[in-house]
Amino acid sequence: MAELSTDQRNHLDEDKFAFPKQRKEPLENASHVRNAVARFNQVKDVTDKERDEAWHRIQRAARKFDVQLDEKSWHELKAKK
Repeated sequence: MAELSTDQRNHLDEDKFAFPKQRKEPLENASHVRNAVARFNQVKDVTDKERDEAWHRIQRAARKFDVQLDEKSWHELKAKK
């Protein structure tokens, strides 16, 4: 994965994160998108509405970076535990 330095991460706009309020899971490239999906259930203290919004951002980033998502909803990720 292309690592972001702390400085790079701090300079990202909020809309570049799956969870912007928490600044969790940046979506800067295909590797980040795959990582955001893998870590989705590890993000704590977020509402289902925030998860819905994060999933939509991940889907948009996946299309942008040509990442195939097998899941149609973040709820499917919970079933894979």
